[in-house]
Amino acid sequence: MVTTIDDLIERAREGVHRPRARAAYDAQQDGALLVDIRPAAQRAREGEIPGSLIVERNVLEWRLDPTSGHRVPEAHGYDVEVIVVCSEGYASSLAAASLRELGLHRATDLDGGFVGWAAAGLPTRPGG
Repeated sequence: MVTTIDDLIERAREGVHRPRARAAYDAQQDGALLVDIRPAAQRAREGEIPGSLIVERNVLEWRLDPTSGHRVPEAHGYDVEVIVVCSEGYASSLAAASLRELGLHRATDLDGGFVGWAAAGLPTRPGG
């Protein structure tokens, strides 16, 4: 039996609340960590979310695993609320599932991604 990417995404999202833009914004204001996993070229083209933590996908698990010697200071425990952001909300679903496997039980992703955030009129800035 072959697993497709649609199967993987469906499994990654199963039973997980994925906030839309406004709810993610409110969660960020309340202390949730928005983690932007888009590559630099994509952020430069699309823009960025002020206050988000930039952690490209290829190092995400090392930076957010509280036991990693390469973690960022924000990854101080397993109860951190993490909302992963990609461009449209697909790669972020897979990334959030990986973080949950590491024990970050509150990890989820932004439904609609950065594109949905910008379309909702929420704060953005030019990517650098």
